[in-house]
Amino acid sequence: MLVVGAGLAGLHTARRLALRGVRVLVVDRRTSLSAGIRTTGIFVRRTLDDFDLPDHLLGPGVREVLIYPPSRRAPVRLVSDRDEYRVADMAGVYAHARRMAEAAGARVRLGTRYVGTGSGVARFAGTDPAAARFVIGADGARSRVARDLGLDVNRRFIVGAELVHPIAAGGSAPVFHCVLDPRVAPGYLGWVIDDGRHAHVGVAGDPAAMRSGLRHLLDDFAADAPGRGAPTGPIARRGGPIPVGGVLRRLACPAGLLVGDAAGAVSPLTAGGLDPCLRMSDLAAAVTAEFLRTGDEGVLRRYDGAALRARFRGRLLLRRAFAGIRSPLVAEAAVAMLRSPAGLAAAARVLFGDGSFPDVAGPAPDGRTLPLEAA
Repeated sequence: MLVVGAGLAGLHTARRLALRGVRVLVVDRRTSLSAGIRTTGIFVRRTLDDFDLPDHLLGPGVREVLIYPPSRRAPVRLVSDRDEYRVADMAGVYAHARRMAEAAGARVRLGTRYVGTGSGVARFAGTDPAAARFVIGADGARSRVARDLGLDVNRRFIVGAELVHPIAAGGSAPVFHCVLDPRVAPGYLGWVIDDGRHAHVGVAGDPAAMRSGLRHLLDDFAADAPGRGAPTGPIARRGGPIPVGGVLRRLACPAGLLVGDAAGAVSPLTAGGLDPCLRMSDLAAAVTAEFLRTGDEGVLRRYDGAALRARFRGRLLLRRAFAGIRSPLVAEAAVAMLRSPAGLAAAARVLFGDGSFPDVAGPAPDGRTLPLEAA
């Protein structure tokens, strides 16, 4: 079987399948997994609790979040007694995930551009086609595989971009700075967070509202963003579309299924995608392996996007409300509301909550939940 896309979703799914005895080929048009990284790499506590990520690839724990209004005065402060976030070296995480997938028996072929599939045959640019009884689309927010298989596609996006700056080691405890300001991030927010070695400074928002240009907005925000540290030249720029319409309804058919951003597996409210990426990849691998073994199309109903969407209707409603904040005065009022006891409790529930989005972890071959073992 074929997995298109060697990001975290594709490699994690491929490894799970290979451990179940499925022959897996992973292809990606990139020639290096360190190229084209789009995510900040923020792992939340529930992911760190449930998956054994390599500790040496993770930055220090983040326990404090500051939420700023457009004026940048009197931010709302939330502090947890536990590490809530850690920022990963995503190039290292991808390399590690590739090693683990190959160790399990999957083949990974970079520099191979997928161009389409049909009648059980996958086609690639400049190389021979390959038989593909089942295709898994892990090829990002604008998935080609989804269109080829006649599955649902993402239609609601925000766009994001960030700068990565080196910072001095051994400073104060890292803080997650969030700025709610529709002038720089209409419908979403700006952020600053560090991984112990680098500061990640980013903005995201509604594409249509970013009329002055995403790069211009990012550079303006980075010039005086809170918590950015001493200004230095960036070592990397990242960016791309982020689906925020929720998990797609039609995710699977007898010819394949979708995982990761291709499946809309991103929180509509926080735009966090790494936790649902791993959890849905577990479920996708379990369902795929069972379907390939039995040929029973009823198995695919376990991977039902409509049922998954029902788990987070509240987040979809809050996404619409969040997207409607287009005035600095409204943003100031929204942050002021968070200072109330009810507002602080709601913010802590979203930012520090114990629930998973969605909680769909699939079993390993022996029935256990299978971790991402450290190298």
